[in-house]
Amino acid sequence: MESVKTVVFACGTEEYAVPVEQAISIEKLEHVTPIPHLPNYLLGFTRIRGELIPVLDFERILYNRSTTTPTSRIIVLNTDVVNYGLLVTDAREILDFDESVLKQVGLVNYSKTRYFTAVANLENRMITYVDPKVLVNSLEGIREIINYLHKMLENEKNVEA
Repeated sequence: MESVKTVVFACGTEEYAVPVEQAISIEKLEHVTPIPHLPNYLLGFTRIRGELIPVLDFERILYNRSTTTPTSRIIVLNTDVVNYGLLVTDAREILDFDESVLKQVGLVNYSKTRYFTAVANLENRMITYVDPKVLVNSLEGIREIINYLHKMLENEKNVEA
């Protein structure tokens, strides 16, 4: 029986998980530089270990309210599209799910929740499994932001050269 290793985190009162192999690090919420006129789910940009990354507020994406608690964390995620930080209420634990507890959900057919790919139905909790690549690709306006970020990174490389 296969198992899936995940990072479990809270957003609002619910629990979610992302694949551990896509999580680069978990960071405290520190300085994020806001940029005017960006979509409300994008807090701005921050530097983590020298890399400029966009920070997305998961609570804003899900519930249209902001995440700011003392336990708030940024989970830095790696996708082939872009590395980004996902601001969550709390990073909880690393958990192995037996594939038998992961149930595929029909929500992937609904355009606004395509990134919910499964639900882990455990004895006393339910954890929604999120695909980081599908999440970032489903956000309105993200293409332009990623293109902007790539241009900024190119400019940085040219200045350093």
